[in-house]
Amino acid sequence: MFRNWRIGSVNGALLAAYFIPAWTLVAFNIMVAPVHGLYERPSVAVALFLSDHLQMAGMDTVRAAWLLALGRLTVVAFFAIYLVLLCIPRVRKNGGSDEALGIALAIGSLISFTSMVMASKVGELAALRLHATELLLLLGAAIVVVIERPDPAPKIVQETVETAAPLGLEQAELLHNR
Repeated sequence: MFRNWRIGSVNGALLAAYFIPAWTLVAFNIMVAPVHGLYERPSVAVALFLSDHLQMAGMDTVRAAWLLALGRLTVVAFFAIYLVLLCIPRVRKNGGSDEALGIALAIGSLISFTSMVMASKVGELAALRLHATELLLLLGAAIVVVIERPDPAPKIVQETVETAAPLGLEQAELLHNR
C-alpha cells in the first residue's frame, strides 16, 4: 500500500495533520469573538501590531481579524483538498495533488512570515517562536516538494502492424475530393 508514497506526500500529510486543526480552531475563535480571538496567543502579535503601530480603531480591528481568519481558513481548505487528492492513488502517483499543497504552503508561509515580522516589531517572543516554527515547517515542505518530482509516466511502445491493403478511411485525401 505504501510503495508509491513519496517523501513529499508524507510530509504534506503530516503538515496538514498539524495545520488543519490548529488553524481551524484559531480561525473559529476569531470568527466567534473577533477581538477576543485576535488577542489569543496565536494572533496576539497581529493584534498588538494593528493597535500599536497602525492605530486601528475597533471596527477596523474586527475587519482585520476576519481577514486573518479568512486567510487561515483558506490555507486549511487547501490542505483538506490536498488530503482528499492524496487518497486517490492515480493522482498521488503522478503528483497531481502538489498544486493544492503548493497553494497552501504559499499562503500559509505568507501569513506566518507577516505574523512573525509583526511579532518581532511588538516584542512578543512566544508568538515570534510560534510563527517562526510554522514558517520553517512550511518552507521545509516547499523545498521537499520542489526538489522531489514525481516519477515520469512510462512510455507506451506501440508496434505498427502493416496490412496488405490500406483501409478505406486511411486513404489519402485527393485534391478534387475537398
